[in-house]
Amino acid sequence: MGMKERSRERRKRIVAHLAHSHEEAEQWDLEFWQSLTPQERLSALVAIHRDVEKARSGRNSARRNEE
Repeated sequence: MGMKERSRERRKRIVAHLAHSHEEAEQWDLEFWQSLTPQERLSALVAIHRDVEKARSGRNSARRNEE
């Protein structure tokens, strides 16, 4: 799946919240992640790791092209 497709799919799943304090944001974040199954949390972690690796790869590629 390409970046555009992943981005489109991610936008469908995004859950947003407006917090009025850091404490409220932390509480909402905690409740959100605890509401997911262990499999959903693991899947999110794997997706984050893959995105970070792709970003690093792209950054390294751009650096090589600049040299």
